[in-house]
Amino acid sequence: MIEIKHLHKKYEKYEAIQDVTLTVQKGSIYGLLGSNGAGKTTLLKIISGIYKQNNGSVYINNQPIYENNELKQRLIFIADHLYFFPNTTIKQAAQFYSHMYKHWNEERFQQLRHVFNIDIKKKVHQLSKGMQRQVSFWLSLSTMPNILILDEPFDGLDAVMRQKIKNLLIQDVAEREMTILISSHNLREVEDLCDSIGIMYNGEMIMEKELDDLKSDIHKVQVAFKQEVSHPFKENVDVLYEEKRGSVRLFIVRGNQITIEEQIASLQPAIFDLLPLTLEEIFIYEMRDVGYAIENVLV
Repeated sequence: MIEIKHLHKKYEKYEAIQDVTLTVQKGSIYGLLGSNGAGKTTLLKIISGIYKQNNGSVYINNQPIYENNELKQRLIFIADHLYFFPNTTIKQAAQFYSHMYKHWNEERFQQLRHVFNIDIKKKVHQLSKGMQRQVSFWLSLSTMPNILILDEPFDGLDAVMRQKIKNLLIQDVAEREMTILISSHNLREVEDLCDSIGIMYNGEMIMEKELDDLKSDIHKVQVAFKQEVSHPFKENVDVLYEEKRGSVRLFIVRGNQITIEEQIASLQPAIFDLLPLTLEEIFIYEMRDVGYAIENVLV
């Protein structure tokens, strides 16, 4: 389990992380979302033990991660920008990993050759961006990590390979209770994988919920009335966004579905639809609520 309490990280005068607290349960997949510059990558590097926080604590299985070599044996961080030693072949990279990680599983490395289907004699730096990304997953999963931290992990991968890798991740979570913390701007990918979601903005955690609870708490409402109502329902619910399209009004509202339905039904609407939102839509309107404005995003 990953436990972060009151975390701060400062670069000279710029505070990248401000009082962040979160928990990632063992065997879960946690999605870290946020705008550009929100502090996601800094947070991931602190959790990985690459950076040291200024204040607060980061514990993995009740142990601090920074300079903890034993913990790092079972933790892998796949960065947004990949790095491999120059002129290193996949085979040589695998040999390096096998010496660095004592839980390296050669049998699994050989099994994954059939998934990634890349010649191990190839030099990694000569491969395409997408193939380098495949190599990073190939090597990382062969170390049998307990915790996998991913920063924009699907960048450059085609649709078939993305699905193969997602299947591998889900398999390891199910069979070995591997814990995954993933940051991605591809919210559809995150929605497919994650159990819980955290949203960051300006270095702060503005929301943290289980994905099912988050999706059941925010709704898209389309409604029209035969005549103007004296007490609009929006006075009694939390409206994140409102738009008028002719006689039809569109609302993004936060709250209990039954309460919303009762409020609107009491006004006897001519048209009423309560529609589910995607994670991408929820993210857009939650960010709008804290001042990260986006206009006319619904079609």
